[in-house]
Amino acid sequence: MTDTPSPEKKRKLSRTEMRRNARSYTLQALYQWHMAAQPVNEIEAQFRVNNDMADTDVALFGELLRGVTSRARALDDAYSLFLDRSVDDLDPVELAVLRIGAYELIERLDVPYRVAINESVELAKIFGATESHRYVNGVLDKLAQKVRAAEVMAKRGR
Repeated sequence: MTDTPSPEKKRKLSRTEMRRNARSYTLQALYQWHMAAQPVNEIEAQFRVNNDMADTDVALFGELLRGVTSRARALDDAYSLFLDRSVDDLDPVELAVLRIGAYELIERLDVPYRVAINESVELAKIFGATESHRYVNGVLDKLAQKVRAAEVMAKRGR
């Protein structure tokens, strides 16, 4: 007889999965911030109350949401050189994904650049338009070469 876990016992998520959930919630919250122009603290509180965040890195969610919104203009300036259109012409989902990726590349040096790019690409695949993940990948890869040049060279030099 095998010991099967009861449905009530949920599998404990890995740190990677919890961080991925945080990025997903951040994307949704940034979209709401962009579209509804609500104060960030209200959006953050609403997300914490309305969502079961037991499987989420809540600290990362808060940091990304507050960090991206407080530095939105600087983040946009950082990657705007690599866009084929103006920041204002970006789809709101692409904009949020690019801002999360740019924030992690610039502010979260503990996150390897490939992870920051890959996580953003995955968000674009889930929430974005059909080919937006390719666009996000190209823009963030160029940004990484600028803001993480030593890390990029070290990885590519191997």
